Amino acid sequence: MEHSEPSESTSQPLAGARERLASGRVLIIGVGGLGTPAALQLAAAGIGTLGLVDSDTVDVSNLHRQILYRTADLGRSKVVAAAERLAAAYPSVAVRCFPQRLTADNAAHLFGDFDFVIDATDGSASKYLVNDAAVLSRVPFSHAGVLAFHGQTMTVLPGRSACLRCLFPTPPKPGELPTCQEAGIIGSVAGTIGLLQATEALKFLLGAGQLLTDRLLTYDAAAARWRTVVLRRRRDCPLCGDRPTIHTPAAAENGACE
Repeated sequence: MEHSEPSESTSQPLAGARERLASGRVLIIGVGGLGTPAALQLAAAGIGTLGLVDSDTVDVSNLHRQILYRTADLGRSKVVAAAERLAAAYPSVAVRCFPQRLTADNAAHLFGDFDFVIDATDGSASKYLVNDAAVLSRVPFSHAGVLAFHGQTMTVLPGRSACLRCLFPTPPKPGELPTCQEAGIIGSVAGTIGLLQATEALKFLLGAGQLLTDRLLTYDAAAARWRTVVLRRRRDCPLCGDRPTIHTPAAAENGACE
């Protein structure tokens, strides 16, 4: 699928938007607190094909932030329950279900069928896996994370903008960062960031607006404050730099989804 460079202006009319979205393909890794609002908004916008990757089942402890599910879905596959609800509300959207974990072995195959990837996973290992696989596959993607009242997101165009390893070359060691279970997640914060990820996917497919490339957008909901951190692609990045040393995705499986 051909994509034009996003316009500097957001006031121009979106000619042919419906047709471009109808031919668009977006893959969401993790159908949880980030992935469910993103999936819902993309389906409502008229995306043609939506891929959902998640091996987990619906759990009562996550219902406050995973907005596609109901108590009747407890114990069911997340991707199956989400696909049923999306299909009922937006039958024109083709939903592809992948009830499996993303791994270093299957990532390139999955990513190759889509135009844009949304990383809606939990845990640093899974985020580095998505980052590495997307950059190596040359597939644009949206990175995001949430914890308690805090959220962050950025968009990566492989080979053209900074990736996660340009910001943090190596993942944090186990125990260095609190887990979602330890710190908790405010559902509305996850929803806010998930909707931003959906917007990035839409802007990319439409070639409109300015993507969050070379910028990390952070949100402190407790202080009601947004902050933009300017980034740049590092020439010494081990993944996307001039002399990369990483040639295969990080060998880790994604954990529970936010």
